Amino acid sequence: MSPNVPTRPSLLLSLRDLADQRAWSDFVELYTPLVFGHCVRRGLQEADAEDVTQEVMKAAIKAIPKLTYDPGRGTFRAWLRTVTRSKLNNFFTSRARHPVGTGETGTHDSMLNLPGLAADADAVWESEYRQRLFEVAAGRVQPEFQPATWSAFWWTAIDNRAVAEVAATLQLTAGAVYIARSRVLARLREEVARLGDEGEAADPVQ
Repeated sequence: MSPNVPTRPSLLLSLRDLADQRAWSDFVELYTPLVFGHCVRRGLQEADAEDVTQEVMKAAIKAIPKLTYDPGRGTFRAWLRTVTRSKLNNFFTSRARHPVGTGETGTHDSMLNLPGLAADADAVWESEYRQRLFEVAAGRVQPEFQPATWSAFWWTAIDNRAVAEVAATLQLTAGAVYIARSRVLARLREEVARLGDEGEAADPVQ
C-alpha cells in the first residue's frame, strides 16, 4: 500500500519525532486497544490477538515516517483498519495452512468477509474508534478540573442526570453546573481535535 495516506498534520509531525513521548503515548493508548478489540471480535484468542496487534502496530510505526497529509485519501484510522485487515488475513491464511482444532475459526472469518458483514465491521471500527477517542481524551482532561467541576459535567452530559439534581448534590447553583459542563466540554473538544486523525470537530458527547 502507498504510504501517502492522511492524518492530522500535527499528529503526523509529532509522530515523526521518535523522541516525542507524548505523541507516541497517545498513539499507543488510542490505537492499540482498538486493533486488539477488532482482532478479538474476529474470533482470535487473546494471545493471537496480541500477536496480530503487535504486527499491525509495527507496520504502522514503520510507515509513519513516510506518511504525508492528503485530505482526499481518507483518514489515518481507515488506513490502519486496512492494515489490520491485511494482518488478520495473513493470520487466517497461515492458520488454514496449518490448521489447529476444528477449523471453525476459518469458517468464522469467511463469514465475516461477506460484503454486508464487512460493512458492519467497518461501522463497528468507526464507532469504537470514536468511543476510544473520547475515553482517552477524557482521561487526559479530567485531572485539569476540580472533582466537583468534573462531576457536574459527567453527571449531566454523560449520565443524563437533571441539572437541578446535580446542583443539589454538589451544593452548587444550576448556573454553576451549566458553566462547569460548558468548560469541560470545551476542553474535551480541544483534546479530541488534538488526538483525532482528521481534526475531529464533532461534539465528543453524543
